[in-house]
Amino acid sequence: MGDRGSWSGWLLRDALVDLVLGGRCAGCGRPGVSPCPDCGRALAVSTPYRAWPEPVPGWLRPTTATAEYAGAVRSLILAHKEYGRYSLARPLGEALAVAIQAALDPGRAAWLCPVPSSPATVRQRGHDPLRRMTDVAIRQLRKRGYDVRRADALAVVRRPEDQAGLSAEQRAANLAGAFAARSRWAERLTDQPVILVDDVLTTGSTLAEACRALASRGIPVLGCAVLAATRRRVASGS
Repeated sequence: MGDRGSWSGWLLRDALVDLVLGGRCAGCGRPGVSPCPDCGRALAVSTPYRAWPEPVPGWLRPTTATAEYAGAVRSLILAHKEYGRYSLARPLGEALAVAIQAALDPGRAAWLCPVPSSPATVRQRGHDPLRRMTDVAIRQLRKRGYDVRRADALAVVRRPEDQAGLSAEQRAANLAGAFAARSRWAERLTDQPVILVDDVLTTGSTLAEACRALASRGIPVLGCAVLAATRRRVASGS
């Protein structure tokens, strides 16, 4: 889990920024706390659904999303991920837990493997947003009786180029060989239920490459869970 001292320090930083600059909701810009009650509800009342890209990448396992990647949800994710609004990890992580729980049914146990960012990206951002949200989700799910644990089973072995503006085919080519399974996890996760976790589903190329990297070491992926999926994803089932 995360370092409690660092977590407290980041929360204090957010509070000081709000005190000096005046707090505004990262979702809608309304003065006050972030997220505001309305934006918080947008996360809290979301219904998980099966999200598939079009076309579906070959290695992608069934993916469950909590919300659409648009509006307030998109703004909250970006504020936490790119602009260091660390206190948003809690509401975002709790929303991510909804997708993970749906992906777990009917089982109640799994290893949760967050898709890693490169060390350079983590240094640039000053934190690892997905890892932090995953830890929040794990705490929530364990309170509900689920036996879930984080598995840092993937490593970035080749940093892809910026994905902005690339087509689905170009993204898949850009990500090919970007991840590898960590050797020390290969035996530990054999025959274990594993769910891949990410923040956003767009073309599915990132999750598909992560699924391929684990499968190449004999680690089957039960499914994927994401906080949000882009609008062109279609809901089926659930």
